[in-house]
Amino acid sequence: MLFWAIVLLILTIVEGTRHGFVFTITNELITIFFSALIVYINLLYLIPNYLTQNRFLTYALLLILVVIILSPIKTLIFYFKFSHFPLEQEDIKNNQLAFFLFNFLFATGSTIFKIVTDWFYYLREKQVLETETMQSELRFLKSQINPHFLFNTLNNLYALTLKKSDLAPEIVIKLSEMMRYMLYDCNEKRVLLSKEVAYLQNYLDLEKLRQGNNVKINFTVEGQISEQKIAPLLFIPFLENSFKHGLNSYITNGGFVNVLLQVDQQTVHFSIENSKPEKVPIADPNRRSGGIGLVNVHRRLNLMYPNQYELKIDNNPKTYVVDLMIELEE
Repeated sequence: MLFWAIVLLILTIVEGTRHGFVFTITNELITIFFSALIVYINLLYLIPNYLTQNRFLTYALLLILVVIILSPIKTLIFYFKFSHFPLEQEDIKNNQLAFFLFNFLFATGSTIFKIVTDWFYYLREKQVLETETMQSELRFLKSQINPHFLFNTLNNLYALTLKKSDLAPEIVIKLSEMMRYMLYDCNEKRVLLSKEVAYLQNYLDLEKLRQGNNVKINFTVEGQISEQKIAPLLFIPFLENSFKHGLNSYITNGGFVNVLLQVDQQTVHFSIENSKPEKVPIADPNRRSGGIGLVNVHRRLNLMYPNQYELKIDNNPKTYVVDLMIELEE
């Protein structure tokens, strides 16, 4: 209604009152009535039933037909209503073509408006759907990490309880801290880097307790981590992979894991290097190399940091090196 009120005001100003106020207002009201009728026939009937069904030629012909039929009706109404005003009759006859073009302009304009608004609505719905799909996939990927890690740690704890080790209570405490982080903090899209580092430190502490002097573990953090934020649980699959597939059961002494985290205002650089045994037992052909962890983290990086990360993995004869660079959001 506001749109048509504005059109009425503009037409009244353009037309002026040279034929009198009553004539001008009546003329413009009837003009707007027929223009609006054409527009709504187009929007509510022609577009849904023909244009959106890809019946383009039929749609165009019907739209032109509607304009041709309705436009002269206004002229007839004015011809009989103002028959006692010859000047007004002559003015109406001279403006028949202008009125036809005016209606056709509104008809095509409404078509363009409908196409543009539908396109923007489609883009918005597509974006919402993609966002919901991505969030669902991220939740699924993170849900995979939790049981994956828990399974590995419980295996370690079980081995220590069989040995009646005094380290078992300390492992339970470390595990509870890590599970608290995974259950509460990791539900957020981004977490403080300091919390993620604390989580990694707890994991490495558990491995130090379990490995003893068999493996040298170094964890170095450089830069300010108290204010930066990052997607949770991105680094842990690389740590798990280094111990599970690079060290465990193969190296009894002299192994190492070196972890480096460098942080500045715009980037996080994570690297991990672990030793490998010179002789590795023949792999079970039914066993998936690397498990779900590395596949998981690749997918999460693509979802959370598209075109914002660089991942390099070097599988050398004696070492396995992962180098990950992530560009942080402003």
